[in-house]
Amino acid sequence: MSFDEKYFSTHTYQNVSFGKFSQYWWSNRFFAMLARRYGHPGSRLLEVGSGLGHLVGQLEADFQTFGVDVNHWAVASSKSKVKQTALETASAQDLPFADASFGVVIIKHIVEHLPDPARAIREIGRVLAPSGILILATPNLDSLLRPWKGDQWIGYLDPTHISLKRPDEWLNLMRSAGLSPLKVFADGFWNVPYIRFVPNTIQKLFFGSLGGFQAITGLVFLPVRWGESIIVIAKKKSSQ
Repeated sequence: MSFDEKYFSTHTYQNVSFGKFSQYWWSNRFFAMLARRYGHPGSRLLEVGSGLGHLVGQLEADFQTFGVDVNHWAVASSKSKVKQTALETASAQDLPFADASFGVVIIKHIVEHLPDPARAIREIGRVLAPSGILILATPNLDSLLRPWKGDQWIGYLDPTHISLKRPDEWLNLMRSAGLSPLKVFADGFWNVPYIRFVPNTIQKLFFGSLGGFQAITGLVFLPVRWGESIIVIAKKKSSQ
């Protein structure tokens, strides 16, 4: 499947609302909070896989913002949603930027789509400045409730998820690229239903409350296995 306008209405995006206070909105707000907390204000920030521009657009007042996406339609659409962000079409595996040119890089649910995610992580390591921050999210094969979902688990529903890995594998790729993990955590259980015959509204409250609390407050506390995605905050090693 090609990454075009159709992608944002199929598979894992099929029932996604982009409106304010939707799960998508809270997720982007949470990642913006992480960028502000761990990144240096005023530094250059790059979102790899900037999609429709909703996340990077929130950070324009705090950073010099840049976004790249392989989806030509998404890049064109994003330009009406951002004010200052420099956007361009480019691959995560071949970033069109100089070495050590960014203080923060965000790559949210992109690496699982890539044929060579190790190369993309090396590229991020290359463009990050010493002590720069990486914020990465990807489906979590170690999720405690993945076996409950079987082949209906969220990570398996998108046929473009061609590079699913366990958390330890992702962390090893980061270390090999000169990145030291600072925080490794999960996003909670939001992929309802998990139990048959129980209304989804009740399941969201029961299973999703901790992840919702984390997203709303910005507190980072969920263990790696307690969520459908793994989130990593890593720091590039300082120059000697």
